[in-house]
Amino acid sequence: MAKKRVLIMGAAGRDFHNFNVFYRDNKDYEVVAFTAYQIPNIAGRKYPRELAGRLYPKGIPIYEEKHLVDLIKKLKVDEVEFAYSDVSFNTIMSKASIVLAAGANFKILGGEQTYIKSKKPVVAICAVRTGCGKSQTTRAIAGLLKEMGKKVVAIRHPMPYGDLVAQTWQRYETLSDLKKHKCTIEEMEEYEPHIAAGHIVYAGVDYGEILKRAEKEADVILWDGGNNDMPFYKPDLMITVTDPLRSGHEATYHPGAANMRMADIIVINKVDTATAKEIAVVRENIKKMNPKAQIIEAESPVTVDNPAAVKGKRVLVVEDGPTLTHGEMNFGAGHVAARKYKAKSIVDPRPYAIGTIKKVYENFRQITDILPAMGYGDAQMAELNKTINAVKADVVIVGTPIDLAKHLKFNKPSVRVTYDLKERKAGGLKAALKKIV
Repeated sequence: MAKKRVLIMGAAGRDFHNFNVFYRDNKDYEVVAFTAYQIPNIAGRKYPRELAGRLYPKGIPIYEEKHLVDLIKKLKVDEVEFAYSDVSFNTIMSKASIVLAAGANFKILGGEQTYIKSKKPVVAICAVRTGCGKSQTTRAIAGLLKEMGKKVVAIRHPMPYGDLVAQTWQRYETLSDLKKHKCTIEEMEEYEPHIAAGHIVYAGVDYGEILKRAEKEADVILWDGGNNDMPFYKPDLMITVTDPLRSGHEATYHPGAANMRMADIIVINKVDTATAKEIAVVRENIKKMNPKAQIIEAESPVTVDNPAAVKGKRVLVVEDGPTLTHGEMNFGAGHVAARKYKAKSIVDPRPYAIGTIKKVYENFRQITDILPAMGYGDAQMAELNKTINAVKADVVIVGTPIDLAKHLKFNKPSVRVTYDLKERKAGGLKAALKKIV
Protein backbone atom coordinates (compact mmCIF):
# COMPACT_ATOMS: atom_id res chain seq x y z
CA MET A 1 0.00 0.00 0.00
CA ALA A 2 1.33 3.43 -0.94
CA LYS A 3 2.20 5.81 1.86
CA LYS A 4 -0.34 8.52 2.61
CA ARG A 5 1.11 11.93 1.81
CA VAL A 6 0.45 14.29 4.71
CA LEU A 7 0.66 18.03 5.19
CA ILE A 8 0.54 19.29 8.80
CA MET A 9 -1.02 22.69 9.47
CA GLY A 10 0.69 24.17 12.52
CA ALA A 11 2.24 27.03 14.44
CA ALA A 12 5.57 25.59 15.66
CA GLY A 13 4.18 23.66 18.62
CA ARG A 14 1.49 20.98 18.46
CA ASP A 15 2.43 20.27 14.83
CA PHE A 16 6.02 19.35 15.67
CA HIS A 17 4.93 17.27 18.66
CA ASN A 18 2.38 15.31 16.62
CA PHE A 19 5.00 14.66 13.98
CA ASN A 20 7.53 13.43 16.55
CA VAL A 21 5.09 11.13 18.32
CA PHE A 22 2.81 9.88 15.54
CA TYR A 23 4.51 10.34 12.16
CA ARG A 24 8.30 10.38 12.58
CA ASP A 25 8.89 6.63 12.45
CA ASN A 26 5.56 5.68 10.88
CA LYS A 27 6.16 4.01 7.51
CA ASP A 28 2.49 4.30 6.54
CA TYR A 29 2.79 8.07 6.14
CA GLU A 30 5.07 10.57 4.45
CA VAL A 31 4.90 14.12 5.80
CA VAL A 32 5.65 16.30 2.79
CA ALA A 33 5.32 19.74 4.40
CA PHE A 34 4.29 21.84 7.36
CA THR A 35 2.41 25.09 7.06
CA ALA A 36 2.77 27.88 9.63
CA TYR A 37 0.20 30.31 11.04
CA GLN A 38 -0.46 32.56 14.10
CA ILE A 39 3.24 33.18 14.85
CA PRO A 40 5.51 35.40 12.68
CA ASN A 41 8.89 34.35 11.28
CA ILE A 42 8.42 30.56 11.52
CA ALA A 43 7.71 29.86 7.85
CA GLY A 44 10.43 29.63 5.23
CA ARG A 45 12.64 27.24 7.19
CA LYS A 46 12.85 23.46 7.55
CA TYR A 47 12.01 21.02 10.27
CA PRO A 48 15.60 19.76 10.47
CA ARG A 49 16.76 16.28 9.61
CA GLU A 50 18.30 15.93 13.09
CA LEU A 51 14.78 16.06 14.55
CA ALA A 52 12.86 14.61 11.61
CA GLY A 53 14.54 11.19 11.87
CA ARG A 54 15.89 8.56 9.50
CA LEU A 55 12.87 8.63 7.16
CA TYR A 56 13.47 12.32 6.41
CA PRO A 57 17.19 12.78 5.64
CA LYS A 58 16.54 16.17 3.99
CA GLY A 59 14.24 17.50 6.70
CA ILE A 60 10.73 18.82 5.98
CA PRO A 61 9.96 22.25 4.50
CA ILE A 62 7.72 24.77 6.31
CA TYR A 63 5.55 27.10 4.22
CA GLU A 64 3.12 29.90 5.01
CA GLU A 65 -0.44 28.67 5.41
CA LYS A 66 -1.67 31.05 2.70
CA HIS A 67 -0.12 28.64 0.15
CA LEU A 68 -2.16 25.68 1.46
CA VAL A 69 -4.31 25.01 -1.63
CA ASP A 70 -1.37 25.19 -4.04
CA LEU A 71 0.67 22.91 -1.79
CA ILE A 72 -2.08 20.29 -1.63
CA LYS A 73 -2.13 20.08 -5.40
CA LYS A 74 1.59 20.48 -6.06
CA LEU A 75 2.67 17.95 -3.43
CA LYS A 76 -0.23 15.55 -4.14
CA VAL A 77 -1.36 15.62 -0.52
CA ASP A 78 -3.77 12.90 0.64
CA GLU A 79 -4.40 14.18 4.17
CA VAL A 80 -4.11 17.51 5.90
CA GLU A 81 -3.75 17.33 9.67
CA PHE A 82 -4.79 20.41 11.64
CA ALA A 83 -2.39 20.90 14.57
CA TYR A 84 -2.61 24.27 16.29
CA SER A 85 -4.81 25.78 18.94
CA ASP A 86 -7.23 28.52 19.97
CA VAL A 87 -9.46 28.70 16.94
CA SER A 88 -13.23 28.98 16.86
CA PHE A 89 -15.35 26.11 15.59
CA ASN A 90 -16.34 28.26 12.60
CA THR A 91 -12.69 28.94 11.79
CA ILE A 92 -11.62 25.32 11.95
CA MET A 93 -14.49 24.17 9.71
CA SER A 94 -13.72 26.97 7.28
CA LYS A 95 -10.18 25.63 7.02
CA ALA A 96 -11.57 22.09 6.66
CA SER A 97 -13.75 23.18 3.75
CA ILE A 98 -10.71 24.69 1.99
CA VAL A 99 -8.85 21.38 2.37
CA LEU A 100 -11.78 19.27 1.21
CA ALA A 101 -12.39 21.48 -1.81
CA ALA A 102 -8.71 21.14 -2.75
CA GLY A 103 -9.11 17.34 -2.83
CA ALA A 104 -7.53 16.19 0.46
CA ASN A 105 -8.93 14.68 3.64
CA PHE A 106 -9.01 16.78 6.81
CA LYS A 107 -7.89 15.23 10.09
CA ILE A 108 -7.29 16.10 13.75
CA LEU A 109 -5.30 13.76 15.98
CA GLY A 110 -6.65 13.23 19.49
CA GLY A 111 -4.90 13.06 22.83
CA GLU A 112 -4.67 9.27 23.05
CA GLN A 113 -2.73 9.19 19.76
CA THR A 114 -0.30 11.91 20.83
CA TYR A 115 0.16 11.52 24.60
CA ILE A 116 3.52 10.44 26.00
CA LYS A 117 3.22 8.39 29.21
CA SER A 118 5.41 9.43 32.11
CA LYS A 119 6.86 7.25 34.87
CA LYS A 120 6.05 10.04 37.31
CA PRO A 121 2.65 11.56 38.23
CA VAL A 122 1.58 14.23 35.74
CA VAL A 123 -0.59 17.22 36.63
CA ALA A 124 -1.72 19.02 33.47
CA ILE A 125 -2.93 22.63 33.50
CA CYS A 126 -4.83 23.54 30.35
CA ALA A 127 -7.38 26.19 29.38
CA VAL A 128 -10.32 26.95 27.16
CA ARG A 129 -8.72 30.09 25.65
CA THR A 130 -5.39 31.88 25.62
CA GLY A 131 -5.14 34.20 28.63
CA CYS A 132 -7.49 32.41 31.04
CA GLY A 133 -4.87 32.26 33.78
CA LYS A 134 -2.95 29.02 33.23
CA SER A 135 0.34 30.59 34.33
CA GLN A 136 -0.79 31.71 37.77
CA THR A 137 -2.68 28.44 38.22
CA THR A 138 0.45 26.46 37.37
CA ARG A 139 2.55 28.53 39.78
CA ALA A 140 -0.03 28.05 42.53
CA ILE A 141 -0.08 24.28 42.04
CA ALA A 142 3.72 24.11 41.96
CA GLY A 143 3.76 25.96 45.26
CA LEU A 144 1.26 23.55 46.81
CA LEU A 145 3.26 20.53 45.67
CA LYS A 146 6.45 22.01 47.12
CA GLU A 147 4.62 22.52 50.44
CA MET A 148 3.84 18.82 50.31
CA GLY A 149 7.56 18.06 50.01
CA LYS A 150 7.55 17.18 46.34
CA LYS A 151 10.17 18.24 43.82
CA VAL A 152 8.34 19.70 40.85
CA VAL A 153 9.49 20.24 37.29
CA ALA A 154 7.29 22.35 35.03
CA ILE A 155 7.34 21.38 31.37
CA ARG A 156 6.15 24.25 29.23
CA HIS A 157 4.32 24.01 25.91
CA PRO A 158 6.78 24.68 23.03
CA MET A 159 7.73 28.06 21.62
CA PRO A 160 10.51 27.07 19.19
CA TYR A 161 11.08 30.33 17.32
CA GLY A 162 14.84 29.99 16.89
CA ASP A 163 17.29 27.23 15.98
CA LEU A 164 15.19 24.08 16.23
CA VAL A 165 18.14 21.73 16.72
CA ALA A 166 19.50 23.89 19.54
CA GLN A 167 16.02 23.92 21.03
CA THR A 168 15.58 20.11 20.99
CA TRP A 169 15.42 20.31 24.79
CA GLN A 170 16.14 23.21 27.12
CA ARG A 171 16.39 23.46 30.90
CA TYR A 172 15.81 26.70 32.79
CA GLU A 173 16.78 27.14 36.43
CA THR A 174 18.26 30.66 36.65
CA LEU A 175 17.55 33.94 34.90
CA SER A 176 20.90 33.64 33.13
CA ASP A 177 19.48 30.62 31.30
CA LEU A 178 17.09 32.99 29.49
CA LYS A 179 20.08 34.76 27.92
CA LYS A 180 21.89 31.50 27.32
CA HIS A 181 18.99 30.21 25.22
CA LYS A 182 18.39 33.60 23.51
CA CYS A 183 14.76 33.78 24.62
CA THR A 184 12.23 36.09 23.02
CA ILE A 185 9.82 38.16 25.11
CA GLU A 186 7.14 35.52 24.49
CA GLU A 187 9.38 32.83 25.95
CA MET A 188 10.58 34.94 28.88
CA GLU A 189 6.99 35.74 29.82
CA GLU A 190 6.38 32.05 30.41
CA TYR A 191 9.70 30.95 31.90
CA GLU A 192 10.76 33.89 34.10
CA PRO A 193 7.86 33.76 36.62
CA HIS A 194 8.55 30.05 37.21
CA ILE A 195 12.27 30.69 37.70
CA ALA A 196 11.54 33.59 40.08
CA ALA A 197 9.38 31.22 42.15
CA GLY A 198 12.20 28.66 42.31
CA HIS A 199 10.74 26.19 39.80
CA ILE A 200 12.79 24.31 37.21
CA VAL A 201 11.35 24.59 33.70
CA TYR A 202 11.90 22.46 30.61
CA ALA A 203 10.79 23.29 27.08
CA GLY A 204 11.87 22.74 23.50
CA VAL A 205 10.83 20.69 20.48
CA ASP A 206 11.20 16.98 21.28
CA TYR A 207 9.00 16.27 24.28
CA GLY A 208 10.07 12.64 24.53
CA GLU A 209 13.66 13.75 25.09
CA ILE A 210 12.50 16.49 27.46
CA LEU A 211 10.53 14.03 29.59
CA LYS A 212 13.48 11.63 29.95
CA ARG A 213 15.54 14.41 31.51
CA ALA A 214 12.76 15.92 33.61
CA GLU A 215 11.87 12.55 35.16
CA LYS A 216 15.40 12.22 36.55
CA GLU A 217 14.91 15.20 38.88
CA ALA A 218 11.15 15.41 39.48
CA ASP A 219 8.71 13.76 41.84
CA VAL A 220 5.84 15.31 39.90
CA ILE A 221 5.67 16.56 36.30
CA LEU A 222 3.66 19.74 35.87
CA TRP A 223 2.43 20.25 32.30
CA ASP A 224 2.12 24.00 31.69
CA GLY A 225 -0.01 24.24 28.56
CA GLY A 226 0.10 26.91 25.88
CA ASN A 227 -2.88 28.69 24.33
CA ASN A 228 -5.76 26.24 24.91
CA ASP A 229 -3.92 23.18 23.65
CA MET A 230 -4.36 19.65 24.98
CA PRO A 231 -1.56 18.10 27.09
CA PHE A 232 1.39 16.39 25.44
CA TYR A 233 1.68 13.97 28.38
CA LYS A 234 -0.96 11.56 29.68
CA PRO A 235 -2.31 13.38 32.76
CA ASP A 236 -3.03 11.76 36.11
CA LEU A 237 -4.86 14.94 37.08
CA MET A 238 -6.12 17.40 34.47
CA ILE A 239 -7.08 20.94 35.42
CA THR A 240 -8.76 23.21 32.87
CA VAL A 241 -8.97 26.96 33.47
CA THR A 242 -11.95 28.95 32.16
CA ASP A 243 -12.46 32.70 31.75
CA PRO A 244 -15.97 34.07 32.42
CA LEU A 245 -14.93 37.36 30.78
CA ARG A 246 -15.26 35.34 27.58
CA SER A 247 -18.17 33.22 28.76
CA GLY A 248 -19.46 30.82 26.13
CA HIS A 249 -16.06 30.42 24.48
CA GLU A 250 -15.43 27.30 26.57
CA ALA A 251 -17.99 25.53 24.37
CA THR A 252 -17.06 26.94 20.95
CA TYR A 253 -13.24 26.96 20.60
CA HIS A 254 -10.85 24.18 19.64
CA PRO A 255 -9.34 22.39 21.47
CA GLY A 256 -10.50 24.24 24.57
CA ALA A 257 -13.88 22.52 24.44
CA ALA A 258 -12.08 19.15 24.47
CA ASN A 259 -10.12 20.27 27.53
CA MET A 260 -13.43 21.15 29.19
CA ARG A 261 -14.75 17.66 28.59
CA MET A 262 -11.55 15.88 29.70
CA ALA A 263 -10.91 17.86 32.91
CA ASP A 264 -11.00 16.42 36.41
CA ILE A 265 -11.09 19.95 37.84
CA ILE A 266 -12.42 23.08 36.14
CA VAL A 267 -11.27 26.42 37.52
CA ILE A 268 -13.60 29.36 36.93
CA ASN A 269 -11.02 32.13 37.15
CA LYS A 270 -11.40 35.94 37.39
CA VAL A 271 -14.61 35.72 39.42
CA ASP A 272 -13.55 38.98 41.09
CA THR A 273 -13.91 40.90 37.80
CA ALA A 274 -16.62 38.91 35.95
CA THR A 275 -20.35 39.45 36.40
CA ALA A 276 -22.67 36.93 38.05
CA LYS A 277 -24.32 36.36 34.67
CA GLU A 278 -21.00 35.59 32.97
CA ILE A 279 -20.04 33.13 35.71
CA ALA A 280 -23.46 31.46 35.46
CA VAL A 281 -22.96 30.87 31.72
CA VAL A 282 -19.67 29.06 32.38
CA ARG A 283 -21.25 26.96 35.16
CA GLU A 284 -24.11 25.97 32.89
CA ASN A 285 -21.72 24.87 30.15
CA ILE A 286 -19.71 22.83 32.66
CA LYS A 287 -22.95 21.14 33.72
CA LYS A 288 -23.73 20.24 30.10
CA MET A 289 -20.24 19.27 28.95
CA ASN A 290 -18.59 17.72 32.00
CA PRO A 291 -20.95 17.33 34.95
CA LYS A 292 -18.53 15.06 36.85
CA ALA A 293 -15.79 17.70 37.02
CA GLN A 294 -15.02 19.41 40.32
CA ILE A 295 -15.52 23.19 40.06
CA ILE A 296 -13.19 25.62 41.83
CA GLU A 297 -13.84 29.36 41.73
CA ALA A 298 -10.77 31.58 41.81
CA GLU A 299 -9.83 35.24 41.74
CA SER A 300 -6.89 36.89 39.98
CA PRO A 301 -6.38 39.95 42.21
CA VAL A 302 -4.36 42.67 40.48
CA THR A 303 -1.77 44.79 42.32
CA VAL A 304 0.98 47.22 41.30
CA ASP A 305 4.30 47.84 43.03
CA ASN A 306 3.71 51.61 43.33
CA PRO A 307 0.04 52.71 43.30
CA ALA A 308 0.96 56.37 43.86
CA ALA A 309 2.78 56.40 40.51
CA VAL A 310 -0.50 55.60 38.72
CA LYS A 311 -3.05 57.83 40.46
CA GLY A 312 -3.87 60.92 38.42
CA LYS A 313 -1.35 60.10 35.66
CA ARG A 314 -1.59 59.58 31.93
CA VAL A 315 -0.65 55.94 31.51
CA LEU A 316 0.39 53.63 28.70
CA VAL A 317 -0.90 50.11 29.33
CA VAL A 318 1.21 47.25 27.94
CA GLU A 319 -0.43 43.82 28.03
CA ASP A 320 0.48 40.21 27.23
CA GLY A 321 0.56 39.88 23.43
CA PRO A 322 -0.98 36.43 22.75
CA THR A 323 -3.87 37.11 25.15
CA LEU A 324 -4.86 40.07 22.97
CA THR A 325 -4.12 38.57 19.56
CA HIS A 326 -5.30 34.97 19.13
CA GLY A 327 -6.85 35.17 22.62
CA GLU A 328 -9.08 37.98 21.26
CA MET A 329 -9.21 39.93 24.54
CA ASN A 330 -9.47 43.72 24.41
CA PHE A 331 -8.00 44.34 27.86
CA GLY A 332 -5.90 42.60 30.48
CA ALA A 333 -4.43 42.99 33.96
CA GLY A 334 -2.74 46.29 33.15
CA HIS A 335 -6.01 47.87 32.07
CA VAL A 336 -7.71 46.61 35.24
CA ALA A 337 -4.87 48.12 37.30
CA ALA A 338 -5.16 51.49 35.54
CA ARG A 339 -8.83 51.72 36.54
CA LYS A 340 -8.31 50.29 40.02
CA TYR A 341 -5.56 52.77 40.91
CA LYS A 342 -7.35 55.74 39.31
CA ALA A 343 -5.15 56.76 36.42
CA LYS A 344 -6.13 60.11 34.92
CA SER A 345 -6.32 58.61 31.43
CA ILE A 346 -5.16 55.66 29.34
CA VAL A 347 -3.21 56.91 26.32
CA ASP A 348 -4.09 55.35 22.98
CA PRO A 349 -0.82 53.88 21.62
CA ARG A 350 -2.05 53.23 18.08
CA PRO A 351 -0.86 56.55 16.56
CA TYR A 352 2.67 55.77 17.77
CA ALA A 353 2.89 52.13 16.61
CA ILE A 354 5.51 51.25 14.00
CA GLY A 355 6.39 48.25 11.82
CA THR A 356 4.95 44.92 12.87
CA ILE A 357 3.40 46.49 15.99
CA LYS A 358 1.28 48.69 13.74
CA LYS A 359 0.37 45.60 11.72
CA VAL A 360 -0.96 43.89 14.87
CA TYR A 361 -3.54 46.66 15.28
CA GLU A 362 -4.60 46.23 11.65
CA ASN A 363 -5.06 42.47 12.11
CA PHE A 364 -6.75 42.56 15.52
CA ARG A 365 -9.28 45.38 15.48
CA GLN A 366 -10.57 44.69 19.01
CA ILE A 367 -7.28 46.07 20.44
CA THR A 368 -7.65 49.82 20.98
CA ASP A 369 -6.22 51.68 23.97
CA ILE A 370 -3.63 49.09 25.03
CA LEU A 371 -0.29 47.99 23.60
CA PRO A 372 0.30 44.25 23.02
CA ALA A 373 3.81 43.22 24.13
CA MET A 374 4.75 41.47 20.91
CA GLY A 375 8.30 40.17 20.99
CA TYR A 376 8.84 37.36 18.50
CA GLY A 377 12.51 38.08 17.89
CA ASP A 378 14.97 40.98 18.25
CA ALA A 379 13.53 43.10 15.43
CA GLN A 380 10.00 43.07 16.82
CA MET A 381 11.27 43.70 20.35
CA ALA A 382 13.08 46.79 19.05
CA GLU A 383 9.87 48.02 17.37
CA LEU A 384 7.97 47.46 20.60
CA ASN A 385 10.58 49.47 22.54
CA LYS A 386 10.45 52.38 20.06
CA THR A 387 6.65 52.40 20.18
CA ILE A 388 6.62 52.52 24.00
CA ASN A 389 9.12 55.37 24.07
CA ALA A 390 7.19 57.37 21.46
CA VAL A 391 3.89 57.34 23.38
CA LYS A 392 3.25 60.60 25.24
CA ALA A 393 2.45 59.21 28.67
CA ASP A 394 3.67 59.81 32.21
CA VAL A 395 3.95 56.17 33.25
CA VAL A 396 4.04 52.73 31.62
CA ILE A 397 1.84 50.12 33.31
CA VAL A 398 3.43 46.75 32.54
CA GLY A 399 0.72 44.08 32.63
CA THR A 400 2.87 41.31 31.13
CA PRO A 401 4.05 38.26 33.11
CA ILE A 402 7.61 39.69 33.09
CA ASP A 403 8.89 43.16 33.95
CA LEU A 404 9.57 44.54 30.49
CA ALA A 405 11.52 47.44 31.97
CA LYS A 406 14.32 44.98 32.78
CA HIS A 407 14.55 43.77 29.19
CA LEU A 408 13.81 46.95 27.22
CA LYS A 409 15.00 50.55 27.70
CA PHE A 410 12.08 52.81 28.63
CA ASN A 411 12.40 56.59 28.53
CA LYS A 412 9.71 57.01 31.18
CA PRO A 413 8.90 55.48 34.59
CA SER A 414 7.06 52.18 34.80
CA VAL A 415 5.09 50.14 37.33
CA ARG A 416 4.65 46.43 37.22
CA VAL A 417 1.35 44.61 37.61
CA THR A 418 1.26 41.26 39.39
CA TYR A 419 -1.55 38.76 39.62
CA ASP A 420 -1.75 35.39 41.36
CA LEU A 421 -4.43 32.74 41.71
CA LYS A 422 -6.57 32.94 44.85
CA GLU A 423 -9.12 30.19 45.49
CA ARG A 424 -12.44 31.54 46.74
CA LYS A 425 -12.66 28.53 49.05
CA ALA A 426 -9.14 27.46 49.97
CA GLY A 427 -8.09 23.83 49.93
CA GLY A 428 -9.75 22.43 46.82
CA LEU A 429 -6.61 22.20 44.70
CA LYS A 430 -4.48 20.86 47.53
CA ALA A 431 -6.98 18.09 48.32
CA ALA A 432 -7.03 17.01 44.66
CA LEU A 433 -3.23 16.94 44.48
CA LYS A 434 -2.98 14.78 47.59
CA LYS A 435 -5.01 12.08 45.87
CA ILE A 436 -2.38 11.52 43.19
CA VAL A 437 0.89 12.24 45.04
